[in-house]
Amino acid sequence: MNAAPTDAGQVVVIGAGIAGLAAAHRLLGRGARVTVLEASDRIGGKLLPGEIAGVRVDLGAESMLARRPEAVTLAREVGLEARLQPPTTATASLWTRGALRPMPKGHVMGVPGTAAALSGVLSEEGLARIERDADLPRTEVGDDVAVGEFVAARLGREVVDRLVEPLLGGVYAGDAYRISMRSAVPQLFQAAQEHDSLTEAVREIQAKAAAASLTGPVFMGIEGGVGSLPLAVAESVRARGGEIVTGTRVTELRREGRTGWRVVAGDRVLHADAVIVAVPAPAAAELLRAEAPAAATELTAVEYASMALVTLAYRRSEARLPEGSGFLVPPVDGRTIKASTFASQKWGWIADEDPDLIVLRTSVGRYGETEILRRDDADLVAVSRRDLQAATGLDATPVATRVTRWDSGLPQYPVGHHARVSRIREHVGKLPGLAVCGAVYDGVGIPACVASAYAAVDQIHGDLQAVQQLTAHPVQSLHGGAGE
Repeated sequence: MNAAPTDAGQVVVIGAGIAGLAAAHRLLGRGARVTVLEASDRIGGKLLPGEIAGVRVDLGAESMLARRPEAVTLAREVGLEARLQPPTTATASLWTRGALRPMPKGHVMGVPGTAAALSGVLSEEGLARIERDADLPRTEVGDDVAVGEFVAARLGREVVDRLVEPLLGGVYAGDAYRISMRSAVPQLFQAAQEHDSLTEAVREIQAKAAAASLTGPVFMGIEGGVGSLPLAVAESVRARGGEIVTGTRVTELRREGRTGWRVVAGDRVLHADAVIVAVPAPAAAELLRAEAPAAATELTAVEYASMALVTLAYRRSEARLPEGSGFLVPPVDGRTIKASTFASQKWGWIADEDPDLIVLRTSVGRYGETEILRRDDADLVAVSRRDLQAATGLDATPVATRVTRWDSGLPQYPVGHHARVSRIREHVGKLPGLAVCGAVYDGVGIPACVASAYAAVDQIHGDLQAVQQLTAHPVQSLHGGAGE
């Protein structure tokens, strides 16, 4: 990437998800004039506030990693500090082998440091297989490797199928045997390069974390839902003179002169010093096809998983749930739902808004699953209720239900994803005043999207350090305990 620095006077940001809005917010702080163009009729992307039975809930992502500073800091900058709230409980379960079992501790994204860490979840044979790791010859990870493939080779498939798969599936709605360890679990990939034993590598990661003496919550929510974050960022953008236009699809992005850009959106033609493309891969590919065809080809190859969230509300007098924040479901157990979040137990503000109501939600759909998502809303509610009854005994009738579908909602990070991102950025970086950001590049979590946005802003100002750092070391997206 060798693009010359750009004096970002007038900048167009394409896409008003959290990445695009964070980029606009950062740009305004640096004195740029900003227009944000969004094809849909709303802002926020995968962050969607809503309500059920009169209680505010998230209908998209519902927590953000607090151990990374980007998202929490942004929330504070846009006036949400007083509304930041950690989960009221971080105790989750696994619904596996016919019972709800406590979520094991002492693992890194499901990979244990000792066999004992997974006692109660794995069979005796599975635990014994973990013990063999110390005696196995070194397994080379090369430039990248699938998480499931590598972990199964070292510790056995049962570890992957019962724990790694549901945890990774909760983040990516993907297949652990396809997902890149380098991109999805970068700290594990680095440790695996340095150790012959995988369990030894995990123990080193845990020791470093203990030595760092990290305090405070791992995850954070926002009173009223994290869906309120993009709304607050947008309000701040507008208050500082930025323009946000919804319902306006960009149909043409072309270079203009030596460094400028021409953006056609609806009946508007905008002339910009720089452009940040903050949309999903298919839309980004279409926008970049004329000026960065090689980047467009790479983006076209990115695959996505679709999923649905089923939110249910019950009268507290008629429904009882187990303690904790919810549970994850390994695909190997053959259930339809992949997780359930007990929202009114996880987030204190939901319980406070209506103490007589219990709110929970399930998630349905993984990479490659299409049949279940073709069912209508009533069927998805019915299958969620059946699985919930089998898992928890909950047989009450909900007072309200909502189904939210996220078609092609989660980009997949297969083996080689990091190399693809590097190639995309190399092609884009040859064009002055152009940058890309969003969930497709450096991590699917909110902090990753914000970090990606900030790196894009730095790039159009000629500073490539942040984007190079992110490309080499993506932001790990952890699981929020139960749910998604």
